[in-house]
Amino acid sequence: MALVASIRPMENEHVDAVVAIDHASYPTPWTDQAYRTELRNRSAVYIVAEGWDGRVLGYAGMWIVVDEMHVTTVAVDPGLRRMGIARRLLIALCREGMERGAGRMTLEVRSRNLAAIALYEQLGFERQGRRRGYYQDTGDDAIIMWQDNVQSVLRLAEGDAA
Repeated sequence: MALVASIRPMENEHVDAVVAIDHASYPTPWTDQAYRTELRNRSAVYIVAEGWDGRVLGYAGMWIVVDEMHVTTVAVDPGLRRMGIARRLLIALCREGMERGAGRMTLEVRSRNLAAIALYEQLGFERQGRRRGYYQDTGDDAIIMWQDNVQSVLRLAEGDAA
């Protein structure tokens, strides 16, 4: 049975669970107020993956600027990683961005986050640059990645479903 029952827009009722996952995932997590502010941002899209019991399993967010999507955050409950949840969240972001007229997607990822980099590369993202010391909390570099043809991500997703 699939772990994810639904992927839907993040709402204020999800923020506490999202913040808990954020705290378990990042050295410098966002505050609940940061998420609540993002939920009011007309350029932002934030979604959650919910389990069959309604529990938040993971979340993702992005900003849409003209025809580009900029992923701001992706995280999955640490006990549920490597089960395809982040992939489903990213595909859902791509779908939403395309519906809003965006065709390219970019993100920054910690250079030491090899699992995330591998996932992004599976989805056709390419390394386009590096920001040295970008993450001030750890001094990690950021790898800048781009997916210039988001339609291809959706084709991959269709192939997964077949």
